[in-house]
Amino acid sequence: MESQSPQNRTRLKQSIPLVRKLLSFHRRPFSIAVSGAAVYALCTVASSFAVSRLIDRVIQPFFVNGEDVDRAFFVASCLIIGIAIIRATGVVVRRSFAGVTQWRTASSLAERVVTSLLGRPLTWHLTRQPGDLVARAGVDADAAVALLAPLPFATSVLVLIAAAGVALIVVDPLLGTVALIILPLMMLLNISYQRRVDRHFVSAQHALGAFSEAAYESLEGYSVVKAFGAESREADRMASISKRLREARILAVKGRATFDGFMDAMPALINVCLILIGAHRVHSGVLSVGELSGFVYLFTLLVFPLRIIGYVFSELPHSRSGMDRIDEILDETELGAPLVRTVRDARNAAEIRGLTLQYGNVATLADVTFTVELGETVAIVGPTGSGKSSLLMVVAGLLNPSIGTIAAGRTSIVFQEPFLFDGTIRENLLLGDADPALLDAALRISCADEFIRDLPLGLDSETGERGVGLSGGQRQRLALARALCRRNDLLLLDDTTSALDSTNEQRVLQFLRELSPRPAVLMAASRPSAIRAADRILFIDGGTIRGEGTHDQLLQNLDSYRELVTSYEMGRSDG
Repeated sequence: MESQSPQNRTRLKQSIPLVRKLLSFHRRPFSIAVSGAAVYALCTVASSFAVSRLIDRVIQPFFVNGEDVDRAFFVASCLIIGIAIIRATGVVVRRSFAGVTQWRTASSLAERVVTSLLGRPLTWHLTRQPGDLVARAGVDADAAVALLAPLPFATSVLVLIAAAGVALIVVDPLLGTVALIILPLMMLLNISYQRRVDRHFVSAQHALGAFSEAAYESLEGYSVVKAFGAESREADRMASISKRLREARILAVKGRATFDGFMDAMPALINVCLILIGAHRVHSGVLSVGELSGFVYLFTLLVFPLRIIGYVFSELPHSRSGMDRIDEILDETELGAPLVRTVRDARNAAEIRGLTLQYGNVATLADVTFTVELGETVAIVGPTGSGKSSLLMVVAGLLNPSIGTIAAGRTSIVFQEPFLFDGTIRENLLLGDADPALLDAALRISCADEFIRDLPLGLDSETGERGVGLSGGQRQRLALARALCRRNDLLLLDDTTSALDSTNEQRVLQFLRELSPRPAVLMAASRPSAIRAADRILFIDGGTIRGEGTHDQLLQNLDSYRELVTSYEMGRSDG
């Protein structure tokens, strides 16, 4: 026991900053909840005196002495009903504002986490699991505020114990002393319970975070899982994680169930002892029947609030583990180096000099230098993993280069796997700084106007989460149209037309060339038709530009380019 005492003090020291941090968000509703709880506590003590008065002045005189007690009955009834109404009001105020405090704080925590995540560079996000980050803003925020619901009630227990202690001593010093000895023992049992289940709740919270992360990843990569026939392996992985979560939760619930059962039985046994001692005191004339009844009634009412202390202690590790996981995100101050970027001059759409991008000791891009002229279409061609997508993300400002400079104006990027929000097509197209005047032209250029006309609600049709209601080609066309709804100088396409058939791909590329003013296009391409449509080609391999020129020039002068394009053409013919 002595060795555990410092551990308990450490937990208390850790809990005080947690409570202070949680209450810093919305103090006003919490103060109102505490006030309601205090009213409940005082009315609880007052109700025992009302019960004592009812027994001594109404029930006993009427049944024992046959007295007329109509007036006394009316007064006692009004007193009991009045106290009950005020007490119920206190309960309603306490519960309502405790709930308001809890969920407003959860919302504030989640908003703070999301704001922090939005401020991180993409290089930071690439080192983290998206499911884990979603869990920090979701289940961890909910876990962190779990303490706030019972906390106002728990604070009123102090008022209740103080007022009840005085009342019990006033009624009977002997019985009051016995009761006041028992109450601290029951609180010690609560603390002991908290110590035993602490590790189970922490384990359960971490398991829940892992499960949320795995579920997100599984849904995010469902197409990859399906493509590789890994459904059974993924199911086994989810089953293993859910098993750990279930086991941790079962251990925590077992601890609480054992404690609850003990706390249900203990007050009944103590009441039997108090009644036996009290009966002797009544027989000696020290107590009246009503005073003994009020005493036992008050002690019984004290038991449930004392159990709230145990509930608060049980929520402490739960809230602390959730808050710890949130703080891990909020306390990370390293956001990455600022992007080295300047505004382009009027001669070029983009100018990249000496660009190097490293992850640890591995260089994804090495000493990349090239220029994209105004109105020019440049294709980036290279084998899988050569750095095409990384180069586009650096130019777009989504990745910070390790070395080098980027001179570019306003850019729009369209990824191979476009992301659509759950909303209407119109809402997805006109996000942010989009120009509604460009909408019709953008839909025509991207060849999205045709399938939109066939939809029952047209632009007001719902896309579903991540555009689940649309085909891959339709999503790509909408993503391209969204980029074209902005008056940007440089359009970055990451194999954007890969899900289109060859006819629509040619139409899209031709429409882009006919625009006036014509935007510069820098695109990662793997289809021969898209490669041939480019004015100039950058052949990249191993993160380095190995060749630059037109399609015909590279075919004639660069063997590795010719082999790659030939494999592309054979792949298309085989398909």
